[in-house]
Amino acid sequence: MADEHILFPFTRIVGQEKMKKALLLNIVDPGIGGVLIKGEKGTAKSTSVRSLVQVLPAVNVVKGCVFHCDPKHPKRMCVYCQEKMAKGEILESATVPMKVVELPLSATEDRVSGTLDLEHVLKTGEKKFEPGVLAQANGNLLYVDEVNLLDDHIVDLLLDSAAMGINYIEREGISFSHPAKFILVGTMNPEEGNLRPQLLDRFGLSVMVEGEKEIDTRMEVIRRRLAFDADPESYIKDCQSELDALHDKIVNARKNLASIKVDESLIHAVAVVSIRSGMEGHRADISMIRAAKANAALEGRDKVTIDDVRDTAGLVLAHRLKKGPFEEAVFKEEDLETWLMGV
Repeated sequence: MADEHILFPFTRIVGQEKMKKALLLNIVDPGIGGVLIKGEKGTAKSTSVRSLVQVLPAVNVVKGCVFHCDPKHPKRMCVYCQEKMAKGEILESATVPMKVVELPLSATEDRVSGTLDLEHVLKTGEKKFEPGVLAQANGNLLYVDEVNLLDDHIVDLLLDSAAMGINYIEREGISFSHPAKFILVGTMNPEEGNLRPQLLDRFGLSVMVEGEKEIDTRMEVIRRRLAFDADPESYIKDCQSELDALHDKIVNARKNLASIKVDESLIHAVAVVSIRSGMEGHRADISMIRAAKANAALEGRDKVTIDDVRDTAGLVLAHRLKKGPFEEAVFKEEDLETWLMGV
């Protein structure tokens, strides 16, 4: 029987390449805007997200800070760290591994954003804040299973914080804010209801996953799971070099991301694709460029190519395509080639 604390290794998940790519692209560039993974039960959605902890890079934080402030960005620090700096205190830094923070489906707004102790404020004049899930999530990956079953205002809160990198709380005219920059990953089963189009558009990428239809592939899924369940420790040890290699690949991609070049011709191609596919606003354009850059970085190249756009455009466009009533919008690779024609 597998130890519940030992996760099935990310590198041994069979198939689901688009889902794995969408997750890795967001780790390389959290600015892409997160990913929504849609699919039926038993398609490795939760397994893939949770097992990312095995390959996530380490990050620098202010030692002892409950908000995990980034020492490199003093202006984005919480009020407590800024107060210490104003007093001339030296903030120690520590290197910690990124985590996968899970949001319970039953979470209330106070549990998510945190609470202000108004009584303490009135008595002492000092703000007292009880951190919520968004404080834990800062600098990490926030995973929301069955995101479509959350109240819309909670989803709005998550998406706003993810986009701005700040959690802002106001109660009875008293306000407090802290850094909340995280990678938002939501999973859902479309049979249980969908998200509103306005919320869908806020996710940078999306992917639809399905169970494997090929007999050989399904057999391989069974073999790997049986081997893992029989001896999790040995199975993890056997693939540790694969996990280490992927971890190093992510670290290098994050380090090189800023230097990846994007030619005007690629920006033009992305703009054309967005217009021809009927995109409204500019979120899709920017996500497409960022995803293409992250893809180039992962592949170890210093320049974005049209193939990077081809590899990532579907992840950006699929959930944004317009559809009629009772219709499911479907992204087709041949449509992308048509949109790119003559570019």
